[in-house]
Amino acid sequence: MKNKLLLILILGLLLSGCIGVASTGLFGTGVSVAFDPRTVGTQIDDNIMEKSLKTKILLRDKNHLLQVKVEVLDGRIFLTGKVDNPEEKLQLTKLAWETNGVRSVRNDLKIKEEFNFQQSAKDLLITSQLRSAIIFNKKIKATNYQIDTFKKKIFIYGIAEDADEKDEVIKEAKSILDVEDVIASILLLEELRIQKN
Repeated sequence: MKNKLLLILILGLLLSGCIGVASTGLFGTGVSVAFDPRTVGTQIDDNIMEKSLKTKILLRDKNHLLQVKVEVLDGRIFLTGKVDNPEEKLQLTKLAWETNGVRSVRNDLKIKEEFNFQQSAKDLLITSQLRSAIIFNKKIKATNYQIDTFKKKIFIYGIAEDADEKDEVIKEAKSILDVEDVIASILLLEELRIQKN
């Protein structure tokens, strides 16, 4: 009786974890699984990789919690944020490559400079403008994209249904005032290892 109760409790915990994954999604900020073209299995693999790498980075330096962002798409790791020096940037790249299941690593980490409130506010405004633009553009599934801006450079990560959608996202980003560069790491649906049917 005791073993059955323990087994039911463990199964309940495992299943409640799966429900949380399926209802809130794993990509970006609360993306629904219904909108994410990856299979649930691929999403879970990516989430495990992301959590694993974030843990390693946090154990290395707790300041990286707010300063380094990690995104994983179909086994591809994207790093953004700020670090203190070039050696730290290389070490985080090495940690990313050591993550189980990684297919590629893109390191867009910047070396820290003196904090500039005006620049940070401008970057936040650029991110907000692009987020709004892609939400209102009916040719784009906005929930499939993550946007970061650093020193007027927009970094876009996501999955496009086709090349037209990818081009549309990049066009929206380039149309925003004061943007100096757009770095798009957008995968096409056909490039994913495994897709939903």
